[in-house]
Amino acid sequence: MKGTAELLKEHQLKVTPQRLKIVKMLEKHGHINIEDLYKEMLKEFPSVSLATIYKNINQMIESGLIQEVKLPETKSVYELIKEPHLHMVCDKCHKVEDIVIGTEKIIEEAEKVSGYIINESFITLRGICPDCQKR
Repeated sequence: MKGTAELLKEHQLKVTPQRLKIVKMLEKHGHINIEDLYKEMLKEFPSVSLATIYKNINQMIESGLIQEVKLPETKSVYELIKEPHLHMVCDKCHKVEDIVIGTEKIIEEAEKVSGYIINESFITLRGICPDCQKR
């Protein structure tokens, strides 16, 4: 995987300590909401504002480095853009996991049935994760 600074440069983003930390947090957690990201950022950058976090997140979205994942009945989370995948969300612990399976056929069928040309898709499945099933 490319280094964090290289990822930012590749997406025409200035390399700053805050942006480096945001990307590292996304790499570490996979998915994170703004509030949790802000709490983590405060540990290393005590004077960082929530507005700064939003500004950086929005710039990273615009550059195509990250994307917002809108989840039903919960706060949006953010993730690094990667190969097409769907999301599994646990109804008990609220963990969000990526599942890489062929989503192309689902999208093709949806286009065929609806007549839409689909530009973007977020497929989310909900259930009980294996860890919560054991409890």
